[in-house]
Amino acid sequence: MPSGVPQELPADAEVVISQALGGSFSVEYEGNLYRIDGLDADALDKPALTLTFSDVEPGVVRREHVEQVLRTVYDPEIPVNILDLGLVYAQHIDGGKVTIEMTLTAPACGMGEVLCAEAQRRLEQVPNVESVEVKLVFTPPWNRSMLSDEARLELGLF
Repeated sequence: MPSGVPQELPADAEVVISQALGGSFSVEYEGNLYRIDGLDADALDKPALTLTFSDVEPGVVRREHVEQVLRTVYDPEIPVNILDLGLVYAQHIDGGKVTIEMTLTAPACGMGEVLCAEAQRRLEQVPNVESVEVKLVFTPPWNRSMLSDEARLELGLF
């Protein structure tokens, strides 16, 4: 399982793609799992994730852009993005600083640091963002009632 610590795989490494969601990939290499961010998909000979934004205003960070980016970050074990999963508890925009408070579906989930790092890296692509802080919180505990209607539909929970 990815640990959140960046690692480089050899350029000629043969990997098996086990999952592709939101432009990111989970790959197996020598019995270990690694996460390749969609922004680096060209390393797998896949098109790199391209984030495009409309209605960009000089010096303004738009909430719509922040949410657009958060919808590209997926829990690698659940085929739903972190916003629709209800993992994002708060979004604060203060000038060019974006602070996100998010949680995990289970406190013991080993993907916490990976998801936070991916959210941060993607949010840094939002126009006019100068800094990003992603805080991992566990209060209140996540539960199924936090799923969006889209997530419930995707997961067959209606």
